[in-house]
Amino acid sequence: MTVQEQCNILIVDDHPLMRRGVRQLLELEPSLNIVAEASNGNEAVTYACQLLPDLILLDLNMKGLSGLDTLKALRNEGIAARIIVLTVSDSRSDIYALIDAGADGYLLKDSEPELLLKKILQAANGENVFSDIILEYLETRDDQSDPFESLTERELDVLQEVARGMSNKQIASHLHISEETVKVHIRNMLRKLNVRSRVAATVMYLERKSQ
Repeated sequence: MTVQEQCNILIVDDHPLMRRGVRQLLELEPSLNIVAEASNGNEAVTYACQLLPDLILLDLNMKGLSGLDTLKALRNEGIAARIIVLTVSDSRSDIYALIDAGADGYLLKDSEPELLLKKILQAANGENVFSDIILEYLETRDDQSDPFESLTERELDVLQEVARGMSNKQIASHLHISEETVKVHIRNMLRKLNVRSRVAATVMYLERKSQ
Protein backbone atom coordinates (compact mmCIF):
# COMPACT_ATOMS: atom_id res chain seq x y z
CA MET A 1 0.00 0.00 0.00
CA THR A 2 1.40 3.40 -0.95
CA VAL A 3 0.37 6.97 -0.33
CA GLN A 4 -0.46 8.76 -3.59
CA GLU A 5 1.44 11.91 -2.63
CA GLN A 6 4.02 12.57 0.04
CA CYS A 7 2.41 12.93 3.45
CA ASN A 8 3.96 15.50 5.82
CA ILE A 9 3.89 14.32 9.42
CA LEU A 10 4.32 16.02 12.80
CA ILE A 11 5.31 13.73 15.70
CA VAL A 12 4.19 14.88 19.16
CA ASP A 13 5.60 12.99 22.17
CA ASP A 14 7.42 14.08 25.32
CA HIS A 15 9.79 11.07 25.26
CA PRO A 16 12.83 11.60 22.97
CA LEU A 17 13.36 7.83 22.65
CA MET A 18 9.77 7.31 21.52
CA ARG A 19 10.01 10.14 18.98
CA ARG A 20 13.21 8.62 17.59
CA GLY A 21 11.62 5.18 17.35
CA VAL A 22 8.55 6.50 15.55
CA ARG A 23 10.74 8.56 13.19
CA GLN A 24 12.86 5.51 12.32
CA LEU A 25 9.72 3.47 11.65
CA LEU A 26 8.20 6.14 9.40
CA GLU A 27 11.46 6.63 7.50
CA LEU A 28 11.07 3.05 6.20
CA GLU A 29 8.32 4.43 3.96
CA PRO A 30 9.53 7.04 1.41
CA SER A 31 6.08 8.62 1.04
CA LEU A 32 6.03 9.63 4.73
CA ASN A 33 7.95 12.83 5.45
CA ILE A 34 8.55 13.99 9.05
CA VAL A 35 8.43 17.80 9.02
CA ALA A 36 8.94 18.29 12.77
CA GLU A 37 8.97 16.71 16.22
CA ALA A 38 7.27 18.40 19.17
CA SER A 39 8.07 17.52 22.78
CA ASN A 40 4.93 19.09 24.27
CA GLY A 41 1.46 20.35 23.39
CA ASN A 42 2.37 24.02 23.04
CA GLU A 43 5.16 23.18 20.58
CA ALA A 44 2.72 20.97 18.69
CA VAL A 45 0.24 23.82 18.20
CA THR A 46 3.02 26.21 17.11
CA TYR A 47 4.51 23.73 14.60
CA ALA A 48 1.08 22.74 13.27
CA CYS A 49 0.15 26.38 12.60
CA GLN A 50 3.52 27.10 10.94
CA LEU A 51 4.03 23.91 8.92
CA LEU A 52 0.44 22.76 8.24
CA PRO A 53 1.24 19.02 8.31
CA ASP A 54 -1.10 16.50 6.68
CA LEU A 55 -0.96 14.10 9.62
CA ILE A 56 -0.20 14.55 13.34
CA LEU A 57 0.80 11.61 15.57
CA LEU A 58 -0.16 12.70 19.08
CA ASP A 59 0.86 11.17 22.41
CA LEU A 60 -1.81 11.23 25.12
CA ASN A 61 0.03 11.38 28.45
CA MET A 62 2.41 14.34 28.23
CA LYS A 63 3.73 16.77 30.82
CA GLY A 64 2.09 20.17 30.66
CA LEU A 65 -0.66 20.24 28.05
CA SER A 66 -2.23 16.76 27.86
CA GLY A 67 -2.88 15.01 24.56
CA LEU A 68 -6.59 15.77 24.93
CA ASP A 69 -5.99 19.48 25.60
CA THR A 70 -3.50 19.59 22.72
CA LEU A 71 -6.03 18.00 20.40
CA LYS A 72 -8.69 20.53 21.42
CA ALA A 73 -6.21 23.39 20.97
CA LEU A 74 -5.29 22.14 17.48
CA ARG A 75 -8.93 21.89 16.43
CA ASN A 76 -9.71 25.31 17.94
CA GLU A 77 -6.91 26.74 15.78
CA GLY A 78 -8.64 25.27 12.74
CA ILE A 79 -5.86 22.75 12.05
CA ALA A 80 -7.27 20.48 9.34
CA ALA A 81 -4.58 17.79 9.62
CA ARG A 82 -5.66 14.26 10.39
CA ILE A 83 -4.78 13.61 14.05
CA ILE A 84 -3.95 10.08 15.16
CA VAL A 85 -3.51 9.41 18.88
CA LEU A 86 -0.52 7.13 19.56
CA THR A 87 -0.51 6.08 23.21
CA VAL A 88 -0.14 3.28 25.75
CA SER A 89 -3.59 3.98 27.23
CA ASP A 90 -6.46 1.68 26.31
CA SER A 91 -8.77 3.26 28.91
CA ARG A 92 -12.31 3.56 27.56
CA SER A 93 -12.72 7.07 29.01
CA ASP A 94 -9.52 8.23 27.25
CA ILE A 95 -10.60 6.65 23.97
CA TYR A 96 -14.10 8.18 24.02
CA ALA A 97 -12.81 11.61 25.09
CA LEU A 98 -10.20 11.76 22.30
CA ILE A 99 -12.55 10.51 19.60
CA ASP A 100 -15.26 12.96 20.68
CA ALA A 101 -12.71 15.79 20.65
CA GLY A 102 -11.90 15.16 16.98
CA ALA A 103 -9.19 12.46 16.73
CA ASP A 104 -9.16 10.58 13.40
CA GLY A 105 -7.68 7.44 14.89
CA TYR A 106 -6.34 5.81 18.04
CA LEU A 107 -3.36 3.46 17.96
CA LEU A 108 -1.57 1.71 20.81
CA LYS A 109 2.21 2.00 21.14
CA ASP A 110 2.59 -1.70 21.91
CA SER A 111 1.36 -2.63 18.41
CA GLU A 112 3.72 -4.59 16.16
CA PRO A 113 5.89 -2.07 14.21
CA GLU A 114 4.79 -3.48 10.82
CA LEU A 115 1.13 -3.15 11.79
CA LEU A 116 1.69 0.36 13.16
CA LEU A 117 3.33 1.48 9.92
CA LYS A 118 0.50 -0.07 7.90
CA LYS A 119 -2.10 1.79 9.98
CA ILE A 120 -0.22 5.10 9.67
CA LEU A 121 -0.09 4.63 5.89
CA GLN A 122 -3.84 4.03 5.90
CA ALA A 123 -4.28 7.24 7.93
CA ALA A 124 -2.11 9.10 5.40
CA ASN A 125 -4.52 7.84 2.73
CA GLY A 126 -7.46 9.41 4.57
CA GLU A 127 -8.74 6.43 6.57
CA ASN A 128 -9.70 6.46 10.24
CA VAL A 129 -7.46 3.93 11.98
CA PHE A 130 -7.80 2.08 15.27
CA SER A 131 -6.05 -0.75 17.08
CA ASP A 132 -8.29 -3.85 17.31
CA ILE A 133 -9.13 -3.48 21.00
CA ILE A 134 -10.02 0.18 20.45
CA LEU A 135 -12.45 -0.81 17.69
CA GLU A 136 -14.09 -3.28 20.06
CA TYR A 137 -14.57 -0.56 22.67
CA LEU A 138 -16.02 1.84 20.11
CA GLU A 139 -18.42 -0.78 18.74
CA THR A 140 -19.72 -1.61 22.22
CA ARG A 141 -20.12 2.00 23.31
CA ASP A 142 -23.54 2.70 24.79
CA ASP A 143 -25.82 3.06 21.80
CA GLN A 144 -28.48 4.69 23.94
CA SER A 145 -26.51 7.86 24.54
CA ASP A 146 -27.58 10.99 22.64
CA PRO A 147 -24.93 11.59 19.94
CA PHE A 148 -25.84 15.30 19.82
CA GLU A 149 -24.51 15.68 23.37
CA SER A 150 -21.00 14.98 22.09
CA LEU A 151 -21.11 17.88 19.60
CA THR A 152 -19.32 21.08 20.55
CA GLU A 153 -21.20 24.38 20.49
CA ARG A 154 -19.45 25.36 17.25
CA GLU A 155 -20.27 21.99 15.62
CA LEU A 156 -23.93 22.55 16.53
CA ASP A 157 -23.72 26.03 14.97
CA VAL A 158 -22.34 24.51 11.77
CA LEU A 159 -24.97 21.73 11.77
CA GLN A 160 -27.72 24.32 12.11
CA GLU A 161 -26.40 26.13 9.03
CA VAL A 162 -26.02 22.83 7.13
CA ALA A 163 -29.66 22.03 7.96
CA ARG A 164 -30.63 25.41 6.47
CA GLY A 165 -29.02 24.29 3.20
CA MET A 166 -26.03 26.62 3.35
CA SER A 167 -22.78 25.83 1.51
CA ASN A 168 -19.41 25.63 3.27
CA LYS A 169 -18.55 29.07 1.87
CA GLN A 170 -21.79 30.58 3.20
CA ILE A 171 -21.32 28.92 6.60
CA ALA A 172 -17.74 30.22 6.80
CA SER A 173 -18.91 33.75 6.01
CA HIS A 174 -21.82 33.61 8.44
CA LEU A 175 -19.80 32.20 11.36
CA HIS A 176 -16.65 34.24 10.56
CA ILE A 177 -14.40 31.18 10.24
CA SER A 178 -12.44 29.73 7.32
CA GLU A 179 -13.89 27.21 4.87
CA GLU A 180 -11.19 24.75 5.98
CA THR A 181 -12.40 25.06 9.58
CA VAL A 182 -15.99 24.46 8.44
CA LYS A 183 -14.83 21.25 6.72
CA VAL A 184 -13.09 20.10 9.92
CA HIS A 185 -16.23 20.74 11.97
CA ILE A 186 -18.41 18.90 9.45
CA ARG A 187 -16.04 15.94 9.34
CA ASN A 188 -16.03 15.68 13.16
CA MET A 189 -19.80 16.16 13.30
CA LEU A 190 -20.49 13.39 10.78
CA ARG A 191 -18.23 11.01 12.68
CA LYS A 192 -19.86 11.76 16.04
CA LEU A 193 -23.37 11.35 14.60
CA ASN A 194 -22.20 8.21 12.78
CA VAL A 195 -23.57 9.35 9.42
CA ARG A 196 -21.86 9.67 6.05
CA SER A 197 -23.44 12.77 4.55
CA ARG A 198 -24.68 16.27 5.27
CA VAL A 199 -28.16 15.17 4.20
CA ALA A 200 -28.23 12.35 6.77
CA ALA A 201 -26.99 14.75 9.48
CA THR A 202 -29.71 17.25 8.51
CA VAL A 203 -32.40 14.56 8.73
CA MET A 204 -31.17 13.54 12.21
CA TYR A 205 -31.07 17.17 13.32
CA LEU A 206 -34.60 17.96 12.07
CA GLU A 207 -36.00 14.76 13.57
CA ARG A 208 -34.48 15.66 16.92
CA LYS A 209 -35.86 19.21 16.75
CA SER A 210 -39.37 17.90 16.05
CA GLN A 211 -39.37 15.58 19.07
